[in-house]
Amino acid sequence: MKNKKFKKIMGDPNRPRISVFRSNKEIYVQIIDDLSGKTLVSSSSKEKEFHKYKKNKTELAYEVGKLLGNRAQKLKIKKLVFDKGRYLYHGRIRSLAEGIRKIGLEF
Repeated sequence: MKNKKFKKIMGDPNRPRISVFRSNKEIYVQIIDDLSGKTLVSSSSKEKEFHKYKKNKTELAYEVGKLLGNRAQKLKIKKLVFDKGRYLYHGRIRSLAEGIRKIGLEF
């Protein structure tokens, strides 16, 4: 197997980076300012407000994206860089991105 080289996606103060982690059961998302190395906003499917949902993982990822988008709008963040990591843009990752875009954020 070949060693693949990945490009590191970096955000800047005008366009912070969205970092995604997906486990078998949960999805975690955070908006990071790469220059200061601090997390500005985060959201995950483990939060209390998602326990009431009886949805599948893809629909839950969409709701997590909408929540992250709402929190980012409160901080007046409009444009972002989407870092999906090693995951394919498919299924839960795509649903998460659509939830963020539904709120009006651009990437």
